[in-house]
Amino acid sequence: MKVLIVGGSGFLGGELVRLCAAAGHDVGATYLTRPGEECPEVEWLRLDVRSREDVASVLGGFRPEVTINASYRQADWAITADGAAHVALAVERGGGRLVHVSSDVVFSGASALYDETCVPDPITPYGAAKAAAETAVRAISPEAAIARTSLIVGHGASPHEALVRSLATGSGTGMLFTDDVRCPVHVGDLAAALVEVGARGLSGVQHVAGADAVTRYELGVLIARRDGLDETRLPAGRRADAGVPGPLEVRLDCTATRRRLPGIRLRGAREFLTPRPAGSTPQPLPHGNAAAP
Repeated sequence: MKVLIVGGSGFLGGELVRLCAAAGHDVGATYLTRPGEECPEVEWLRLDVRSREDVASVLGGFRPEVTINASYRQADWAITADGAAHVALAVERGGGRLVHVSSDVVFSGASALYDETCVPDPITPYGAAKAAAETAVRAISPEAAIARTSLIVGHGASPHEALVRSLATGSGTGMLFTDDVRCPVHVGDLAAALVEVGARGLSGVQHVAGADAVTRYELGVLIARRDGLDETRLPAGRRADAGVPGPLEVRLDCTATRRRLPGIRLRGAREFLTPRPAGSTPQPLPHGNAAAP
């Protein structure tokens, strides 16, 4: 299978690149500033998704069977929303299947549980950009798959894990909210699910998140325990008291998607954040323009 990973130099993108290369796929990966890990099986392509012409040129030249768009930037509407539209247009014109990575930030948290049929109701600018991206993708490429996910962690290399390490060692500032609930997913589980969605040609909205609903503080404690850090040093607080905008509880119901992907296991944070073996060290953060939705 010929696969193009848009945003391949980011955290999720890098995992997708490694997974597809290891599986023997013909892999292309895009980057904005610097390419990711060198690999003879991967063709790195510079791409600015804000340029419709650039996107059309790169996808037209590579001609992928499956395109997985994992590119975004929280503070940049043009990358997150317009870029998604440009990718969808190029896929629709050139053929092939599209898997667009979205996020639980498209929801307000007003409902107890969100399944694949729920309509976005964002309450932050980033959530609005992600929701706009979904709307554009569905309008331009009706057969595309939109995969909503949650906090992405794993291998010690995610921004969430880096934050916990900085707080536990006193090198960083901030707090972990006790009233902010998500369904964290391991980057390896998520990447495997996205590739399977593309390979099967699934369309429509898919929910791909972990089995456990935990607060950001609980997630931090699990990360600290796994890494052998002092969890008592993690500062806790409430998002509601801190005045930081954003939904408080967003729980993704992945029941329907799990039925469509019987070979994929989406573990909960309490399972995959087990204590790290003695002597092992966290991986460094990858470079790139994307980290986690």
